[in-house]
Amino acid sequence: MKKSKVFWSYLALALVIYAVVQFLISGNMVSYASQNMLITMCINIMLAVSLHVVIGITGQFSIGHAGFLAVGAYISAICTMKFGMPFVTAILIGAVVSALAGLLVGIPSLRLKGDYLAIATLGFAEIIRIVFVNIDYVGGAAGMQVTHQSTWTYAFFGVFITILVISNFTKSRHGRACIAVREDEIAADAMGINTTYYKVIAFTIGSFFAGVAGAIYAHNFYIIQPTAFGFLKSFDILIFVVLGGLGSLSGSVIAAIFLTAISTYLQGFPETRMIIYSLVLILVMLYRPTGLMGTKEITHLFKFGKKGGTRI
Repeated sequence: MKKSKVFWSYLALALVIYAVVQFLISGNMVSYASQNMLITMCINIMLAVSLHVVIGITGQFSIGHAGFLAVGAYISAICTMKFGMPFVTAILIGAVVSALAGLLVGIPSLRLKGDYLAIATLGFAEIIRIVFVNIDYVGGAAGMQVTHQSTWTYAFFGVFITILVISNFTKSRHGRACIAVREDEIAADAMGINTTYYKVIAFTIGSFFAGVAGAIYAHNFYIIQPTAFGFLKSFDILIFVVLGGLGSLSGSVIAAIFLTAISTYLQGFPETRMIIYSLVLILVMLYRPTGLMGTKEITHLFKFGKKGGTRI
C-alpha cells in the first residue's frame, strides 16, 4: 500500500511538471530555443536510461547505442515521410524494429564480454551507419528530410514511459536477476538464473527505448544524416551513464540533464566549448570517480531516519 502511495505521488509530480511547462509553452513564455533544449534533454534522458539497462543493470559494456538510435530514427522517418503514417504509429514501429536489431545484436554477442563486447557493439553501430549512407531511398550521405512533429508532449511522455517501465523492470524479479548477472555471472548461472535470457532481454529493452528516442529525434531536427549516428554519439550516451553512476537510474537522468544544459549554453563559445565540457567531466571523475550518484537513487536521499539496508 505504501508503494502505491509513493507511485501516485511521483505520478502527480510528473503531471504537474508537464502541465506547468505546457502552460508556459502555450502562453509563448518559453522561447523556441528553450523548447528545443527541453526536447533534446528528453531525448538524451531516454538514451541514457535505455543504455542504463544494458550497462548499469546487466553489466554488459556496450558502446554501439547510436546504432539503435539510428534504426529508430530512420524507420520512423520512412513511416511518416514515405507511407504517410501517423507519428505515434511511426514511433512504435521504429521502436519495435530497433528492439529486433537489439535482439539480433544480443544473441551473437553472448559469447563476448568486456572489451570484446564493446568492440562488437561499436562495429554494429558502424555497420548501421554505413548501410544508411549507401541507401539512396533514405537520401544516402546527404540525409533525409523529415517534417517537424516532435513536441514537448511527445518528448515528456516518451521519458515518462521509459523511466516508468525501466524502473519497474529493475525492481521486478527479472531486474534482480539482471543485477545478479552484473555482480557475478558465474554465480548467477550456478544459482539457476538463465543468464543468456536476461542478457538478451536487456539488449532488447534498451534498444526499444533507444528507438523511441530516435523517432522523436528524427522529427525534431527536420533532417537526419548518417554522420549524426557515428561512434561519437555512442560515446556521448555512454558518458551520461558513467557520469551519473553505473547502476543508478536517477544518476543517468541527472547526468543527461546536466550535460545537455552545459552543451547547449556553451554553443555560443564554439572555440572553448569542448575544452570546458572536457574539464567538467575530468573534474567530476577526479572528485567523484563512482559518478554523481554512485549506485544510489535520488529517492534514497529522502529516506530520513531509516536505518539498515535500502530497497532497490
